[in-house]
Amino acid sequence: MFLSIRHSALLFLSILASPSIINAQTRAPLPFTDSTWSQPYEPFRIAGNLYYVGTYDLACYLVTTPQGHILINSGLEDSAPMIRKSVESLGFKFSDIKILLTNQAHYDHVGGLAAIKQATGAKMMINEADAQVLADGGQSDFIFGGKGAMFAGVEADRLLHNNDMVELGGTKLQVFHHPGHTKGSTSFLVDVRDDSRTWKVLLVNIPSILDMTRISGMPSYPNVGKDYQYTIQSLKKIQFDIWVAGHASQFQLHDKHKPGDAYNPGAFRDQEGFLASINAIDVQYKNRLKDEK
Repeated sequence: MFLSIRHSALLFLSILASPSIINAQTRAPLPFTDSTWSQPYEPFRIAGNLYYVGTYDLACYLVTTPQGHILINSGLEDSAPMIRKSVESLGFKFSDIKILLTNQAHYDHVGGLAAIKQATGAKMMINEADAQVLADGGQSDFIFGGKGAMFAGVEADRLLHNNDMVELGGTKLQVFHHPGHTKGSTSFLVDVRDDSRTWKVLLVNIPSILDMTRISGMPSYPNVGKDYQYTIQSLKKIQFDIWVAGHASQFQLHDKHKPGDAYNPGAFRDQEGFLASINAIDVQYKNRLKDEK
């Protein structure tokens, strides 16, 4: 009996002392949440070997290959079980996820990565400029930081840079550094193939401008305005067939696809919608810069 009680006590202490538990106990409050961020959404095939496995608004993507899979984004911290269910309902093994990526290191896109990495052993890859924010759970974020960790941190296994390639099982994702929204915001360009053709897909980080961001410069991010200008111009030059984004609402997912719809990659073409979105941010950027002078 003594050994059993002692063993149980030691097990409890070891669990309590684990980094994930300590992190959860000291978590800082989230700046903002939305009910649609945690609302389930039926997973579906977007094009070729690219699938949607996110929530109603927080977009997460699975790229499948014969040598394992790539997961892009994870939603909030409590979204990990939902993502796992979505992956498995599509007929794929959650444990086959080999690489983790993200569009940006904000809590609503990376909150579940620690749990997913722990469950799968996947390699975490992120732009170098967002690596510290991811590692410290958002504590060093130039907008939301300074109040403690908002999510379980993850150390990067590989640091990404502009024009790097992420490769797995014959699929290659080109990395585009699109800073501004975060210092390491990233878009990906990938070719996926179905029975009829190859689709060039842009998984874009839309460079929305937060109310707290001063385009003229901030102490912890003096070049934020120049980065936004670069990103907006860079996005206008990328050639693609179809596009999706980090939030479902940013690319009007719910107008283009309803649960139960048949496979239809063409629904996500919408180059006009993409350019309208980027041009609207360009106008906002110029107005904000003018107002701050």
